[in-house]
Amino acid sequence: MTDPVNTHQDTERIRERVVHVIAARTLYDESHLRPESHFEADLGIDSVILESVLVSVREHFGLSAALPTNPATVGELVDAVGAALAGTADDRSAPAAGSAPATGAAGAGDPVTEAVVAAAMRQTQYQRHQLDLDADLEGELGVDSVVLTSVVAEATERLGLTGAAPDAAGATTLRALADTLRGLAAAAPAAGEADTAASEPARPGAVPAPGADGWDHRSMKDFTEQRDPDLFAKTRSFAGYLRSREQDRLYWYGMPLHSRCGNRAVIFDELEGRKREFLMFASNNYLGLANHPSVIEAVVDATRTYGATHTGSRFIGGTNMLHKELERRLAAFKQRPACIVYPGGYSANLGAISALVKSYDTLVVDRLNHMSIVDGARLSGAVRKIYRHNDMADLERILGRSAAEGTGGRLIVADGVFSMHGDVCDLPEIVRLAKEYDARVMIDDAHATGVLGVRGSGTAEHFGLKGEVDLELGTMSKTLAGMGGFVVGEEEVVEYLRYYSNSYVFAANIPAGVAAGLIASIDVIESEPERLKRLWTNIGALRDRLLDAGFDLEHSESAILPIVIGDERRAMEMGRAVRARGLFCQTVVYPGVPLGDARLRISVTCEHTPQDLELAAEIFVDAARETGVLPGTP
Repeated sequence: MTDPVNTHQDTERIRERVVHVIAARTLYDESHLRPESHFEADLGIDSVILESVLVSVREHFGLSAALPTNPATVGELVDAVGAALAGTADDRSAPAAGSAPATGAAGAGDPVTEAVVAAAMRQTQYQRHQLDLDADLEGELGVDSVVLTSVVAEATERLGLTGAAPDAAGATTLRALADTLRGLAAAAPAAGEADTAASEPARPGAVPAPGADGWDHRSMKDFTEQRDPDLFAKTRSFAGYLRSREQDRLYWYGMPLHSRCGNRAVIFDELEGRKREFLMFASNNYLGLANHPSVIEAVVDATRTYGATHTGSRFIGGTNMLHKELERRLAAFKQRPACIVYPGGYSANLGAISALVKSYDTLVVDRLNHMSIVDGARLSGAVRKIYRHNDMADLERILGRSAAEGTGGRLIVADGVFSMHGDVCDLPEIVRLAKEYDARVMIDDAHATGVLGVRGSGTAEHFGLKGEVDLELGTMSKTLAGMGGFVVGEEEVVEYLRYYSNSYVFAANIPAGVAAGLIASIDVIESEPERLKRLWTNIGALRDRLLDAGFDLEHSESAILPIVIGDERRAMEMGRAVRARGLFCQTVVYPGVPLGDARLRISVTCEHTPQDLELAAEIFVDAARETGVLPGTP
């Protein structure tokens, strides 16, 4: 006869592990996952998410038999798992319900470590047994600086630590993070020892005050994890910070154009209430197609013929003949069999990655990939591994470990041209390693289409690897002078994306007029190759002048030239000095780049004249000397 005490203990252990899995897949705190919690009514877990939960539960317990597809509550799922375990003839391949974690695995009874692990589970969707305390946060767990900020803030709150969340940028493992927080906890005053004069204790993640030197040392990072019962408290804190930066003319974002965007542009300065003409080096209109008469006429003519928009998704009344023609032309331009057009480049990454990569697969990404790739990874729920920027030895290390684990498929995703750095991915090595380790490759050609390759078709052409890259993704809001995104690849893969990319199926696509303009842009690229030659002449001329002046341009090999500064304050001050001299380029701070890596981002186009380039170089040098980025007058 079964011992009821042991049965109860086994059931409780099963419940704990099931709750861990649900929490990892849904980001719920485990305290909210009660036996009576209804998946849909109480937790908002729909059938799609529930299916992912069931797959993870089966994997976690090593179950060969399928679980019921429609458990209504957490308790019903726990009972189903218990029944499946009881009916398994040989359960030795699965961990025992009460087994202890493996060496190095998360959770060792220490409250600080437990807080860190619990926070990591919620922020990463990993299950407890997948979180090795000594695993590299980026390379093995895919925890980037943004996710780490959230983990630190939540762990700090769980530990009841007050004040600003500590800087944990140096922590490379969960164990190191726990050690950092343990030191903070030890230094914190005991209950009752704090200054009783304080009106109220600081909340975890509270935004620190400006420094004693009068300079506000905060960045946008300080407002991402300000926790407060009032959801909008962080918006008020950020509003004060933003107004201060704008008052000092350091934040100058979102100012409206009052003209076409060519080599020069008229911008309305909302801070000063006046229009100003700028030498424009902040545009991604690399081949000048946004102002080409043929492109503009095509947009106007098609809009008159087909109307302003089509008001529906591509599946339900929203496909125009021009969409089909655009997909055909893009596939031919990229020399691939098929193409799918998305509403935007961002949605192309979200849709393609989340459709193809699932929770049991692995996504291997470059550390400096665009945020749309990062968000696509989060949406997919896949295991994410991050390799050091363009470091092929690190990529091989990660692929080797992933292949040894032997679960699911692997997709390597990298920018063709890195948008804030201007360098090009090492595509030959990526392709070689993908073949060796049985992985697929997707390259985001947002800033490579129209720039790299003899014909301007992108990174694969640039390296002579057409047909060797599984998927080539791009945006049409840059060189192609329109809106939308696209993916090219094999016919069966593209057709799968049409039916499984939510950002395609459930969203209206680009208007017919925009599609017509994009087709005209491809015509111009193919009929006027001198535009691409002129672009590269301009890139070389300005790059040489800036390098001769002593600027750090990193390893730029594209139309994006970064002036690397590092310190956010100095970068913002140089950006202000550049604008005061009549030139506009992008000032990039967190979250566009990590803290300590601030820069000015210069975009070169074929429309810039030799005089524009000469004047631009003079402005950058003068502004750099004024702000201390370069030494003073020689």
